[in-house]
Amino acid sequence: MARFKENDLPKSKITATSLSKAKTIFTYAGNHKWKFFIGLIFLLLTGATALAFPKLMGMLVDCVKNKDNDQANTIALGLIAILFLQSFFSFFRLSLFVNFTENTLANLRLALYTNLVKLPMTFFSQKRVGELNSRISADITQIQDTLTTTIAEFLRQFILIIGGVILLATESLKLTLLMLSVVPLVAIAAVVFGRFIRKYSKKVQDQVAESQVIVEETMQGISIVKAFANEWYEITRYKGKISDVVKLAIKGGKYRGYFASFIIFCLFGAIVAVVWFGVRLSIAGEMSVGQLISFVLYSTFVGASFGGIAELYAQIQKAIGATERVFELLDENPEKINSDSNKNKEKIKGDVTFNNVAFSYPTRQEIQVLKNVNFKAEFGQKIAIVGPSGAGKSTISSLLLRFYDITSGEITVDGKNIYDYDLEDLRGNMSIVPQDVILFGGTIRENIAYGKPDASDEEIVVAAKQANAFNFIEGFPEKFETLVGERGVKLSGGQRQRIAIARALLKNPSILILDEATSSLDSESEKLVQEALEVLMEGRTSIIIAHRLSTIRNADKILVLDNGKISEEGTHQELINLENGIYKNLSNLQFSNS
Repeated sequence: MARFKENDLPKSKITATSLSKAKTIFTYAGNHKWKFFIGLIFLLLTGATALAFPKLMGMLVDCVKNKDNDQANTIALGLIAILFLQSFFSFFRLSLFVNFTENTLANLRLALYTNLVKLPMTFFSQKRVGELNSRISADITQIQDTLTTTIAEFLRQFILIIGGVILLATESLKLTLLMLSVVPLVAIAAVVFGRFIRKYSKKVQDQVAESQVIVEETMQGISIVKAFANEWYEITRYKGKISDVVKLAIKGGKYRGYFASFIIFCLFGAIVAVVWFGVRLSIAGEMSVGQLISFVLYSTFVGASFGGIAELYAQIQKAIGATERVFELLDENPEKINSDSNKNKEKIKGDVTFNNVAFSYPTRQEIQVLKNVNFKAEFGQKIAIVGPSGAGKSTISSLLLRFYDITSGEITVDGKNIYDYDLEDLRGNMSIVPQDVILFGGTIRENIAYGKPDASDEEIVVAAKQANAFNFIEGFPEKFETLVGERGVKLSGGQRQRIAIARALLKNPSILILDEATSSLDSESEKLVQEALEVLMEGRTSIIIAHRLSTIRNADKILVLDNGKISEEGTHQELINLENGIYKNLSNLQFSNS
């Protein structure tokens, strides 16, 4: 898919600013820069040997008139030597450019990924994953192709055009002027026609992008598509988009065909005119047949280079556009995350206080999600947060993890403002067990060890036992080496939750956030997960976001969040006794239903 998209990448105008931005890529070359410059020297040598070829061919043909075998042998050997040199120079040019490009792009990919991973949640809430993937795949591939071949080809064609025209003039000025008289005509036509064709290409790109969105959405929600038996509906939807692409692409192809025919007619018409005029000059004795042969070969070189250079220029424009987009991501400000993993981490006790905290999401500034929220969670306490959907319960956990910056107020941990903590220290002392557990596509062992990458096998087994996960893991043929599949699809909801609890246990956090950790489970799984959670909550501050009130009856404090404010606060017994209380109503509703 990336290869297909790469041809549709938007271009950027080549200006002094865009070129200086593109040059920044050389900063990622490190100590491989010299390879690019040595490659350029080999490129110049390749161009020079290519230009010598037509001249020697003409001289070889002229040996017929002189009936000079010795000279013919010498020139033929010279031609073979030139071909050998050209092959030699081309090999080093290509291998040096590839070596330089691969090393540079490896550094660029790493820098881009490193910056992406460190970017704050506000960035990811505004960007689609597919778009970011395209930056790392399509844009980098475009830069790769350009650095490996396009720049070299562009410079080679440029050398052939300039050198060719100079050498043409030395053969015959009259013929050169005749040949060059057609070039401005072709150039103007190419610019006008090219712009017109680009508009069509853009329309095709947009339609292709829309069709890709259908594929992406269908694949991500394939279980829903199948559950509703909507395969044919999706196929029809995709077919409609594809037929739009085909219609536009065929129309654009016709215009490209007219363009290509016109260019070919002009170029080859020019060559016919040159040969005809050259034959007349040869008959008149103004030039030899060998000179005419050299001239025709040079004309072909120059004509072909003119034909190819426009496409190469377009590729360079695309690469500059790709470079600008990649550097836009590299210019985004990452979170301050230390690279020093050996640093002694600050151990947090776990007292959490929210003082008049207000918050609005950066993308929806006008909607205040939290309004002057105040509460205190002391070390070892279980604090439950309940309330209707959209009341801001999950936002509290996001703010505590510093995924977003609060609008006003203060959050403190152990009496210290959370913005005064090193981000790694703060998050390193917290663990979250979310409602929708995301596992990585590796083994069960790797997923549990994600909480502590250097954990021993013994520690992993202990964590699995405490999380009530050991028995079901041992039931798999591969045990801890069982692959969980993408996002953990090979495991049931309860199994995924218990892996997440084992992961959190291994991390041994001071503050634990349970975000509706049992809301989507059946009764048996809920019982096992609840037992594991009881083990997990021992000796640490727990903030439990819950829909099911049965899971939080034993909480030390229950906060009822309604419309961004804490409207009720107390134990289960205290809140159940409040007349017309929100908690009492929620409780009656849930327990009468059950």
